[in-house]
Amino acid sequence: MGAGRYADDVAAPVGTLHAAIVRSPHAHAKITSMDVSRAEALPGVHKVLTGEDIRAISDPFLIVLKKPIDQWALAVERVRYVGEAVAVVIADDRYLAEDGCDLVDVVYEPLPVVMDPREAVKTDAEVLHPDAGSNELSTREFTYGEPDKAFADADRKVSLEVEYPRSSYTPMECFVVVANYLRGEDSYDVLSNFQGPFSIHPVMAKSLRIPGTRLRLRIPADSGGSFGIKLSVFPYIVLMALASRVVGKPVKWVEDRLEHLQAANSAPNRITKIEAAVKSDGQVTALRFDNMEDYGGYLRAPMPGPLYRMHGATTGAYDIRNLHMVNRVVVTNKMPAALVRGFGGPQLYLALERLMQRIAVELDLDPLEVIRRNLIPAGSFPYRTCAGALYDSGDYQKAIDLAVGDGRLDELRKRRDEMRAQGKLYGIGLATVVEPGMSNMGYLSTINPVEVREKQGPKNGAVSMVNVNVDAVGTVSVTADLTVQGQGHATALSQIVADQLGLDPANISINLELDTQKDAWSIAAGTYSCRFSPGTAVAAHIAAGKIREKVARIAAKQLNTVAGDIDMAGGRVFSKSNPDNGAPFARVAGTAHWSPVLMPESDEPGLSETGIWSPDELQPPSSKDEINTSLTYGFVFDICGIEIDPITMKLRVDRYISMHDAGKLINPLLAEGQIHGAFVQGLASALYEEIVYDNSGALQSGTFAEYLAPTACEVPPLELMHIETPSPFTPLGAKGLAEGNCMSTPVCIANAIADALDVKDIPLPATPDRLNALVAGEEPPAPEKAAGPVGAPASIDDAGVTGDGNVTVDASPAEIWKALLDPQSLKHIIPGCHTVEAVTPEHYRAEVSLGVGPIRGRFTANVKLSDMEENRAATLSGDLTGPLGKAEGKGRVTLTPSDDGTHIAYTYGVDVGGKVASVGGRMIKRAAQIVIGQFFERLAAVASGDKAPEEVAANKTSTSKPSWFARLFGGKK
Repeated sequence: MGAGRYADDVAAPVGTLHAAIVRSPHAHAKITSMDVSRAEALPGVHKVLTGEDIRAISDPFLIVLKKPIDQWALAVERVRYVGEAVAVVIADDRYLAEDGCDLVDVVYEPLPVVMDPREAVKTDAEVLHPDAGSNELSTREFTYGEPDKAFADADRKVSLEVEYPRSSYTPMECFVVVANYLRGEDSYDVLSNFQGPFSIHPVMAKSLRIPGTRLRLRIPADSGGSFGIKLSVFPYIVLMALASRVVGKPVKWVEDRLEHLQAANSAPNRITKIEAAVKSDGQVTALRFDNMEDYGGYLRAPMPGPLYRMHGATTGAYDIRNLHMVNRVVVTNKMPAALVRGFGGPQLYLALERLMQRIAVELDLDPLEVIRRNLIPAGSFPYRTCAGALYDSGDYQKAIDLAVGDGRLDELRKRRDEMRAQGKLYGIGLATVVEPGMSNMGYLSTINPVEVREKQGPKNGAVSMVNVNVDAVGTVSVTADLTVQGQGHATALSQIVADQLGLDPANISINLELDTQKDAWSIAAGTYSCRFSPGTAVAAHIAAGKIREKVARIAAKQLNTVAGDIDMAGGRVFSKSNPDNGAPFARVAGTAHWSPVLMPESDEPGLSETGIWSPDELQPPSSKDEINTSLTYGFVFDICGIEIDPITMKLRVDRYISMHDAGKLINPLLAEGQIHGAFVQGLASALYEEIVYDNSGALQSGTFAEYLAPTACEVPPLELMHIETPSPFTPLGAKGLAEGNCMSTPVCIANAIADALDVKDIPLPATPDRLNALVAGEEPPAPEKAAGPVGAPASIDDAGVTGDGNVTVDASPAEIWKALLDPQSLKHIIPGCHTVEAVTPEHYRAEVSLGVGPIRGRFTANVKLSDMEENRAATLSGDLTGPLGKAEGKGRVTLTPSDDGTHIAYTYGVDVGGKVASVGGRMIKRAAQIVIGQFFERLAAVASGDKAPEEVAANKTSTSKPSWFARLFGGKK
């Protein structure tokens, strides 16, 4: 109805100041100096905080590993990814704060950049955290069963290397923090759309150097999506809390979309080498995994969660008893990775289900038969996997039979045959997924060897809490330990409580604002990893059950019967044996408030109960590293048919069928809505969304023009099917759902592509250019370039943007050479130049204004001349730095006398980073061409006696498109 109240809608305290953040344009650099004086002199700016300020008043964040990889709320000494926060400006309003950011002068010393995790682990790689000694922060090896023997006895061995891309599902609402330091109590009151888990609350309190009771965290009742991302608001909660402490007033910060895409967090990219020991009939007897997971610049708590959350379920839906696994945690110069919907599942199943399809191909078997041959047998639940997961219930064979039945798979096969007969590219994909729900809080301790775990003490379990209160007039209200992001929790909770009390769900009041100072919560609180149905919903059921029992005892005394004879329905409490003997629920419940003396002797006055749910099945890891990573395990089986246009290579999903077993569905409508959402995001991972960096670490996907989130127009129909095998481990029989298709859809589509194109390796997202490369094969090597200018540096070719050009000028080489060495001439030559000063005869510093697309700003430029051959050739190198980003480049210029004057030839290479690269990425190459073209045309104008630019353009001998000046002034090429 448009009536939601989101974090930015909540009224901020009177006098609240606003913050904006200065972010690094470099992927890796030392911070050599920072001057905030100009920013603090700006009227309306109250304070600028730097990393050194933050280090003085806070501690680095705790992490899972005992490694020296400290991170504060602002960068200290060096930056490790583009977009890392280096300073925060606090001002009267956001506009002034942003202006203040432009006046913060940061000097960086760039360091070598490591973007590929495979390169990061090499011994000669630049180490991001020198005290850690390596970019491979953790390597753990696990063996279950006898995998070596199984491989030795195998008829066949089938292997793949699979890479899951870096992506991030994008909520409509970005991060919001309003922090208020209460000086009299030395405590913090913070409103934020943090999603949990609340195991991060003590991490924040420790960083703030206070006990947890002095960090009050309030979560609004509505959040515009999260998908795991809003865990990562926690560094900014600490940052704004510290800012409020320093300025003595509340501070508010709202993240913008560029900041979010650049620096919020993403799912880790994972490289998996997977191998199966296989019998000739397709039965898999053992698996080997080698997982290398890229966590970006820092390892933030509770990372490396995605690498271990699925640990017990590594064998998926299959009865495989032998497993060897290596898990590697690697850091690179990307934004830190964290929670993203699916949380390790998409990465696992892309490897496992691609392998199963590949087994079918290499053994010439039907993919469906390979799946069926390896499924966990029906009737064997609860089923303990070799790695320790305890699958609660399921009938995978029945689910698959129903999904492929009624001719669904046969119709797809017939369509594939028809399309291929017409010369079309058509494929069928299958995927099976076991979907975990309600994580065991001890799963992450599996990263530590058993002897370390014994010293630290056991970690396990997951606590859920819900309070149900009945007031003096019989009105029922509910609070819960979860955070809301649009899942429909209030609807489901009202339904659960109303069912227990015989009331209309519309009359149950649900307040899902969470306040750590008032509400019941545990470290497991929050909304993540499908914990609602097997966790919070059960706690609501327990709390409402306690209310029901107490009301029944009150009613039994009033109605002269026993509590076991009491029932509740239609807003009444009555005797089962004599339904006419009853009273309104409100009257009976009101007794606990209005007439305490009429209460049963065993009951206290009042009517408020807290349900606490902590299932025994969630045990700590065993001495053999076996771990039941979740409480419930649903099942998903997907079938899809896809068509690829052989000309454009655009992929169209022709049909998609998804079968789900999530136990007992609490609310089928909500369940289907959540599954549709997961399907769309799984589709996005398969075909559209990817966070892209260039080799310098510059973000190339900083807007929705580059980061392609699908719209409704791109989403095909989804045929949903359900079976229900209730979980024996939860009183409601419900399992977690809503992440399954994030796990199954990417690999289902990848398998369909493999079938359509008959290829082994499928890169995701499967964009048309990547599909074309699969069909066309390896791109032939580039033709040999003509000999370039004398002494052109080889490094030019390695830059992100490269180019070359030439122009003929009516001036002698000596005149041109003189212009290149004269500061006043350079002022007229450099585009957008305000001032030029000579640092040395071959080094100039300039102030320039430049822009790309909507992004324009002022930069400091350093230009150096080297490798000079007087009147013949020179290398120009330099950099631009400013609040909107940075650029580094090199070019070689040669001067050759000609009949018309001097022929100038040039090559150049430029790397661009920061906001300019993120927002203007698609335009950078053309912008570089224009700016560099302007430079040489202005050089020509100055050297030829200050001729008008159009005169120089008219004399150009290049056969390229009309120059910038020619087009601007109407001239000809």
